Amino acid sequence: MTAENAPHGEKSGLAATSLAAMGVVFGDIGTSPLYTVKEVFRGHHPLAVNAENVLGILSLVFWALTITVSLKYVVFIMRADNRGEGGIMALTALALRTANASPRTLWLISVLGIFGAALFYGDAVITPAMSVLSAVEGLEVATPLLKPYVLPITVAILIVLFVLQRHGTATVGALFGPVMMFWFATLGVLGLYNVIRYPSVLAAINPWYAFAFVARHQGLAFLALGSVVLAITGGEALYADMGHFGRRAIKWAWFAFVFPLLYLNYLGQGALILNDPQAIESPFFRMVPSEILLIPLVVLATFATVIASQAVISGAFSLTSQAMQLGYCPRIQVRFTSEREKGQIYVPNINWLLLLAVIIVVLGFRSSSNLASAYGIAVTLTMMIDTILAFVVVRALWKWSWPRAALFLVFFVVVDFAFFAGNVTKIFDGGWFPLALGLSVFVLLSTWKRGRRLLHERLQQDSLPLEAFIAGLATGGPQRVAGTGVFLTAHPQGVPRAMLHNLNHNKVLHERVVLLQVVTEDVPHVPEDECVRVEVLPAGFYRVFVRYGFKDDPDVPRAMELCAEQGMRFEMMATSFFLGRETVVRLPLAARPHMARWRQVLFNWMFRNSDTATAFFKIPPNRVVELGSQVEL
Repeated sequence: MTAENAPHGEKSGLAATSLAAMGVVFGDIGTSPLYTVKEVFRGHHPLAVNAENVLGILSLVFWALTITVSLKYVVFIMRADNRGEGGIMALTALALRTANASPRTLWLISVLGIFGAALFYGDAVITPAMSVLSAVEGLEVATPLLKPYVLPITVAILIVLFVLQRHGTATVGALFGPVMMFWFATLGVLGLYNVIRYPSVLAAINPWYAFAFVARHQGLAFLALGSVVLAITGGEALYADMGHFGRRAIKWAWFAFVFPLLYLNYLGQGALILNDPQAIESPFFRMVPSEILLIPLVVLATFATVIASQAVISGAFSLTSQAMQLGYCPRIQVRFTSEREKGQIYVPNINWLLLLAVIIVVLGFRSSSNLASAYGIAVTLTMMIDTILAFVVVRALWKWSWPRAALFLVFFVVVDFAFFAGNVTKIFDGGWFPLALGLSVFVLLSTWKRGRRLLHERLQQDSLPLEAFIAGLATGGPQRVAGTGVFLTAHPQGVPRAMLHNLNHNKVLHERVVLLQVVTEDVPHVPEDECVRVEVLPAGFYRVFVRYGFKDDPDVPRAMELCAEQGMRFEMMATSFFLGRETVVRLPLAARPHMARWRQVLFNWMFRNSDTATAFFKIPPNRVVELGSQVEL
């Protein structure tokens, strides 16, 4: 490629990536026009339809999109990438690198990160239910006779969506970008058509209308924020999906295409209801100039909401995989649905739990208006946590001065808190559901993390020093047999329990003994040439250290192949893997527990039902020997 056409190739690559990003990144925020304006003027705290209120709300929507999405996420937080990856887990990993931080500060950062991640699961349940239901409700606009079929059709679409998850998104992913591009173009065309009929709504870009609205209707404006926030739900996805498409592609897609067309649609809805206040029953679908176009718009909206739901569901799978790698979640089955894209995974347990929760939500709330009461509070909490973690990053890692970092924190936290406070009133109307779900997930994640730490400490206390054990072999020890014995251990400086049990029962050691430790780093990926280190010890003992990133797929046989570059070759048929299979038992009642009893019971249940290390690390089952032991916790 010549220097002359290099810029063209670079631009075409950026355009292709930006197009692909539209199909994943902007699905959630791109379907918000289906319900936002309707909820402001017809929800649980409706506003009167007049020019003052409409211009005030449209101004609030514009500046919410500008401040929270454009400034906070696109301009600032997306610069806080963890080797190109974004999302709350990556941001938490960055914040935990804070130098000279006290253990209590690190603990607080970790808790914030886990809680923010847990809230995402509440969003992963509400988003598919809210988006698909609001799209299918367009059938009621076409004819009231279809109203009884809205719920069954919604449930059917959601069931099909979750059933198809096991096939992965590779087969239909290529369609996502063009469909969403057509969706945003449709939003813009519909908006422009109505703005031309009432062009005075363009004045809403002036922030004065937002300030005037808040000043005149303080209490009502506060409640209205709970509905205005629906316009920015999905804004955090821009940061979460940064690793797939890169900051530059997302930034250009947002500023050059998505944001203008999205807001143009909001302006069009405002113009429509000022012309025809009765249209507030369903302002989005009433924007079409002809009823002939209504059914095609419902179909297009349904496709867009399915794509938006797909992005959130895939995000839940990815977050679960990262949580497993970082030690916050027990091992559960993960399937890779694409041989080319490592990020395309399917987690069966999470998939069916999400489907069950989504169906319960749809049947329980029964309408998008009722669901709007549950939507927003989890998102605003997550956004506030993102701001706090980003403050830690800009202060500790980017070395911003205290005044500059404090200005960053105060400005965005005030905005985030205003939206959160506006959503607090929703708690008793349904907002309790995503909070309860998020809190439940937080309890599970934190209990597993603490239980694993206590279990590791207990095993470390009971282990013998490896150097002393090897020195003892020089004075006479068990018989050595041909082959290689590999012992997975979290504490390679000590003798693994599985080795002691093997000696106790079989009275032999292999000629070559390998202590294998697998560690997950706080970076997304570890290159293959850096992931394995071999340490040679006396008496035929070796330590092998394997490092993975929190988005890598652990593969122990592949890691052992890489050991050949360091002079250590493995013949799989002459290698036996010894795994400890601990059974956790509770301490006697007289002893002081390390965890509350209910958390011990919960941890034991999770421990018993976690996937085996054999499957998780892709170890051939016919080469594995499991040796059980009991550990008091």
